[in-house]
Amino acid sequence: MIKRQLQDIIEKKLFQKKAIVLIGARQVGKSTLFQTIVDGNDKKTLFLDCDDPEVRETLTNANTTELKLLIADNKIVFIDEAQRVENIGLTLKIITDRFPECQLLVTGSSAFDLSNNINEPLTGRKYEYNLFPISTNELLKSNGLLFVKQSLESRLIYGSYPDVLTNQQNAKELLMNLSSSYLYKDILKIENIRKPELLDKLLVALALQVGSEVSYNEVGQTIGTDSKTVEKYIGLLERCFVIFRLNAFSRNVRTELKKSKKIFFYDNGIRNAIIQNFSPLALRNDKGALWENFFISERIKRNHYSGCFARVYFWRTSEKQEIDYIEEENGKFRIFELKASPSKGKTAFPSTFTNNYNIEQSVVITPDNYIEYLI
Repeated sequence: MIKRQLQDIIEKKLFQKKAIVLIGARQVGKSTLFQTIVDGNDKKTLFLDCDDPEVRETLTNANTTELKLLIADNKIVFIDEAQRVENIGLTLKIITDRFPECQLLVTGSSAFDLSNNINEPLTGRKYEYNLFPISTNELLKSNGLLFVKQSLESRLIYGSYPDVLTNQQNAKELLMNLSSSYLYKDILKIENIRKPELLDKLLVALALQVGSEVSYNEVGQTIGTDSKTVEKYIGLLERCFVIFRLNAFSRNVRTELKKSKKIFFYDNGIRNAIIQNFSPLALRNDKGALWENFFISERIKRNHYSGCFARVYFWRTSEKQEIDYIEEENGKFRIFELKASPSKGKTAFPSTFTNNYNIEQSVVITPDNYIEYLI
């Protein structure tokens, strides 16, 4: 069992008269994490699985009297896959307000947030966390430094989903199943998407452009749709925790590119499954893109779990000066150059950027030193 970094954080928030909501992609371990927390607690627990139609019916528009009978003398109410329940936000609000002695634990996939059934009713009544695939820090603390070093190439290719890490012999099959519409099937239903095949084409196009600037117009022409549809679908996939956008940083310098964006995947394995390429690094021509995607996604996990609220960007000028990854926090900048093969290419940061902004840290990240920046 790999201990999740959020476990200690969540356990400190228990019984503070607020719901604890865990959001994330399917199969990242949300239910397992809450079950681990419940198992380590001696409080009587009510488990409600919203995959069960009877549970969904009971929780839909439930009133206080019905909820009182349902909760009875339980002190923890664990509602799993809550996005499946219509108007679930109002039900959660009633439980939080009327049963303050109960700790409400709620898991939801992306559609939970997409349907907007929770945020407004639970404003000021919840702690909300995102759970991602296993992080480098979690792997380090559970399996040790040697394992982290030895498993780097495997994680660059097969990613860090819990099932994948613990079932390496079935990694390809697991990832092919995950990378199908399973990861985002909730949005197909909620958003009434009539052409789900466009999502598949879009994912392939984005997977092939990891680390490169993305034009919605060009992507639209490639997959046979318009730029507005591309932007909409990218937004949906982002809220499914499949991909995330990195916008270009622009503030002072005239030559800075302002509207560019790059798109990365939260997990390398999902990206490679989408293009159906699990070849070893020695046989690949996208090693640099894999390294860039890996480090940036791992850094985002690290920042989220450690409570770092830095804004993240890349930077490029019309003169083709660039910085791979930037974090801005409290008016200061941390800048990173990402090198899968540290002996190749430039390592100096552009003076156009360093002379114009307040640089707190500048680092060239390679497979030799990356771990210290992810813990």
